[in-house]
Amino acid sequence: MSYMMRPFSRRDFIKTSLVGTAVLSAAPAAWAAAEAAPRFRGSDLVTLGKTGIKASRLAQGTGFNGYNRSSAQTRAGKQAFDRLVRHGLDEGINFLDMADLYGSHPFVKDVIKGLPREKLVLLSKIWPRKESWVTPSGGAKEEIDRFRQELGVEQIDMVLIHCMTDAKWPEQYAGIRDGLSELKQKGVVRAVGVSCHDFGALKVASEHPWVDVIFARINHKGGKEYSCDASVEEVSAVLKTARKSGKAVVGMKIFGAGKLVKPEEKDASLHYVFAHDLVDAITVGMLTPEEVDDTLSRMAAVRA
Repeated sequence: MSYMMRPFSRRDFIKTSLVGTAVLSAAPAAWAAAEAAPRFRGSDLVTLGKTGIKASRLAQGTGFNGYNRSSAQTRAGKQAFDRLVRHGLDEGINFLDMADLYGSHPFVKDVIKGLPREKLVLLSKIWPRKESWVTPSGGAKEEIDRFRQELGVEQIDMVLIHCMTDAKWPEQYAGIRDGLSELKQKGVVRAVGVSCHDFGALKVASEHPWVDVIFARINHKGGKEYSCDASVEEVSAVLKTARKSGKAVVGMKIFGAGKLVKPEEKDASLHYVFAHDLVDAITVGMLTPEEVDDTLSRMAAVRA
């Protein structure tokens, strides 16, 4: 008689019962361990580095395909922009990522008018190079005064020098740095920093004493093909250095500037940046309320 056909004895019953009991007894412990693992909800308020600023872990980006003071979000029109950002606010996303390049300030102004200013975290960026649409002042006061007027606020939480592509950026844009430092001393801005599109620039930012906040391109793929400044291992090492020194790191291009679109790719990228403790927060240029909900749901499923 084969094992599969052997009669089920009383001894077999007792052994099976004991095993089943052990599994059931272990299950609550396993569930408890899973619940105790760090979670990374997008609506959680997190402190950004040493800035003291508490922002939602997920920022609403307003500059997807941004250029010449416009972006996919603003080109969608005021009604669509309002619906998008208001939905995010309702879901706990209080961190709004803007820039002069995107032209998003007036759109945000209309959305936040009448809302408690202390409940919002506003970040914008100064474009430092002369273009057809902008002539930089060489400092920061003129730009920030205009930003505040466009937003209808007295203070901007974070201001970055936008799109650093050279390791020599601290010298190249010393006037903007000094101007932002003065505005920070006056309380017009709370924290300063850079967004980086070059590995050398990123390495300098990770150690430079002036920098409070770094926007860094990072995802689980890495490399130029996925809009990162170096291999994933190289970028990750720099971001860990930056965080250890107290810099606030906000990850961008988490989904490879729109190249990582499969569900498993998005999940892998989110898991990588959070489970490896590379960022304080991320910014995603979500275009619809449905994309907001999808990103929040995927973040909530990440475990360290």
